[in-house]
Formats: sequence, C-alpha cells, structure tokens
Amino acid sequence: MTGSTATDAAIRFDGVGKAFAGPGGVPVHALDAVTLAVEPGAICGIIGRSGAGKSTLLRMVNGLERPTTGTVTVAGHDVGRARGAALRRVRREVGMIFQHFNLLASRTVAGNIALPLEIAGTPAGPIRARVADLIDRVGLRGLEGRYPAELSGGQKQRVGIARALATQPKVLLSDEATSALDPETTQTVLRLLADINRDLGLTILLITHEMAVVRDIASHMAVIEGGRIVESGPTYDIFTNPTHPTTQSFLGGVTGLTLPGFIAGRMLEQRPDGPAQEIIRVTFAGAHATDPMLSRLAVEQGIASNILAGAIEEVGPHPFGNLLISVDADRGAQARAYLERHGLLTKVLGYVR
Repeated sequence: MTGSTATDAAIRFDGVGKAFAGPGGVPVHALDAVTLAVEPGAICGIIGRSGAGKSTLLRMVNGLERPTTGTVTVAGHDVGRARGAALRRVRREVGMIFQHFNLLASRTVAGNIALPLEIAGTPAGPIRARVADLIDRVGLRGLEGRYPAELSGGQKQRVGIARALATQPKVLLSDEATSALDPETTQTVLRLLADINRDLGLTILLITHEMAVVRDIASHMAVIEGGRIVESGPTYDIFTNPTHPTTQSFLGGVTGLTLPGFIAGRMLEQRPDGPAQEIIRVTFAGAHATDPMLSRLAVEQGIASNILAGAIEEVGPHPFGNLLISVDADRGAQARAYLERHGLLTKVLGYVR
C-alpha cells in the first residue's frame, strides 16, 4: 500500500473528498483529501470508529457513492466517472460481502449464489457449474437446497462470500463482514477469506472497527479518523510502531498497550524529584519476540523490572509483542540502551513516584 504514485494499484484513491448536505444546507464532509493505494493481491484493512468515514470510503469502490473531489480507480477504471454500461462493467470486477448477509429469504443457497450471474445474463449451464464450484470452495456442499432461515450465521456469510465471487471479480469488499458473528465463527470466516486471497490472488479491502480482525488477516492497513487517513502501511510495521494517537488507542486492546488504571492515574509526563519509576513500552519484534530479554536485563545489567501489562502474539506470520514495564528511573536510560542494542524498540511513557 502506497501513495498516489502507485500506477499499478488495484484500488486507488487520489485526493478523495465526499461532502453531504447537512442541516441548513451546510455541507458535512465525510471524507477529506484521502490518498491511498491498494496493491493487487493485498488484503487491506480500513479501521476506524463509527462515523469516521470508512463505509463511505468502501462504497466509493463500487460506485455506490461518488467523490465530491478527487478520483477513485479500480483496475484502472475511474469509478466516479463511470455511467451506465461502463459502471456495470466496473461493478462486475468488484464483489461485496455484508455485515448482515443480505441474502434473499425466498432463494436457496444455490439460488442466492446464482443471482449475480443471472443478472449478468449468463446461460444456465455455466451458472450451474460456477455455483457448484463456489459451493465447494466455501464449504457448503450438501446445503445447496437450504434456505437462509435454515442456516447459521457463519453459513450465511459463506453464502454471501460465494455470491460475491460469482462473477469472478478482481476486488472483494468486506463491509464489517464478521461483526455479527461469534469469535470462533469469525476466525473460520477470516481463514476462508485468507484462502481465497491466496488461491485466487484476489485483492481484498475490508472495513472494521476491530483491530484483532486487521491483525489476523490484513497484510496492510489504514486508520481513518474524521474522514482522513491518519496512518497507513504494512500491518506489521504499524502494530510494532504506531505513531498516531487513534492507532495507539485501537491497538491498546490487542497488543498489551493499556496500562492498569491504578498506574495510568498516577503517571506523570516529567520525572518528579526524588525516587521514581520510569514506565517503558518495550516492543518485541521479529526474531527477538520470544527472547527472555527482561531476564537478561536483570542478570547482565543488574536492573530489575516490573511487568505492568503485555501480550505476545503473531501479526500475520511474524511474532510480535509489547510489554509495559517499570524500572528505577535512575537506571532507565541504561535499561533502554541495553534493550535497543538487542533489536527491541523502547519508548518512555512517563513516570510514577
């Protein structure tokens, strides 16, 4: 994922703004100067709070919304300017899966999957072959004749994914596709999307308010706040070194970045006079993510540390973790220098008397 200079992007936003008419005719800006490129075959997660503009951004890709300013291109096509037959061609390149499935209750599993092909005028024989292939791909063999009311939430979303793939799109959009699912089913759906991305080389753009979803599936990510992209890049890079406060806030729940309340309430920005503890965030990345560095710090440097919070996990295929520790402030600089010499990242968060 890069800036607007990426000429081979599967999806590209160049200076995109979107304004809606507000009360009294005053425009409300949902998007403001968004520039973002998603490379072919990437899985890009767009994360933001409710009202941040992520749904509007997603709807730009298939022409459900048009930019007020700037351009949106998909596989080289200017979506904002496309009309009629040209817009229909673009939309065949873009599949979409929804939070609440949007299945037709009167159609079977097979009938729901076939619908986009019927609308496109595909003959009956190729439709049957394509539907059968998709049912196998998403793991619904034996459920072809069931109706949505007879399916679980996970099964319904699998139907939605198969339907989105029916016209063999180049881009797949996911609109909070796992928000209505339980954690176990969410993981099953995310694994299916990862398999589709790997097997078909499909570019996936997903929006979510759950950082764990981005962590588990996205190769790249962008954080949106107030209609602007405030941080973007490879997911691993952002998890290991978030720079924007919004990103740091989102990461707190999944990367051990949240201090206990009894510490956070006492923490000072500047070191106070007298004895104090320095609060340090230590980021473990790559080959050092599972090394016992705090034990080594104690043995080799004689510096004791107190672990306040932390987590070690994986972002994609890479081990990664954060620990929030406290050390004697007099030896804080020595502790940080030692950890950084061994490839870890450190940051002073504050001090406690």
